[in-house]
Amino acid sequence: MAPHPLINEPAPEFSIPDANGEMFKFPPEEQGVRVKKPIALFFYPEAGTFGCTREACQFRDALVEKEIFKRTDVQVIGISPDPVSKQKQFAESQNLNYPVLSDERHIAYQAFHVGRSLLGFTDARTTFVIDSEGIIRDSLSATMNYNAHVKFVIKALEKLEPQHSAESSSKTHDADSDAARSDDPLSSQSREELSRVANMVGA
Repeated sequence: MAPHPLINEPAPEFSIPDANGEMFKFPPEEQGVRVKKPIALFFYPEAGTFGCTREACQFRDALVEKEIFKRTDVQVIGISPDPVSKQKQFAESQNLNYPVLSDERHIAYQAFHVGRSLLGFTDARTTFVIDSEGIIRDSLSATMNYNAHVKFVIKALEKLEPQHSAESSSKTHDADSDAARSDDPLSSQSREELSRVANMVGA
């Protein structure tokens, strides 16, 4: 099977309602700035069905139980064509700890090239892993195998983890360097000595 056409491309933008009827902008933002963390975006065919309930609960549990989910601070987001009211009931009945979005008009489905499955009888069950820079790194389309999707995300996150760790280390190093330059008394004292010597020479 050919790779998904969006692999290694920036994740498409869209806005659709969440389970509370509020518009959810993707990629997620905080105070107008895109959140820089990995994202597991999974499309499921129908809220409340056996397979979709199992899949959604596996993602719920992974956020609490799987170390790779906690280390990478991955954000899980679910999407199906169900109306807001059904998504709300689904999220509440299963105690889901991540956003589920209502895409009745298939806006996100079309943006992510998620089509139909099972001879066109249902929407495909497809999961995307997006890195902290907003690039789609991998995808899995497996409509019948609902158990495969969390496992797929775990493997994808393990591949991304060195990149995530390097970015975190780089930010920490930059912050420490800035603090050292501004707070190091020896550096400040040296600058003052140099300034005095320069004034004496100029005199």
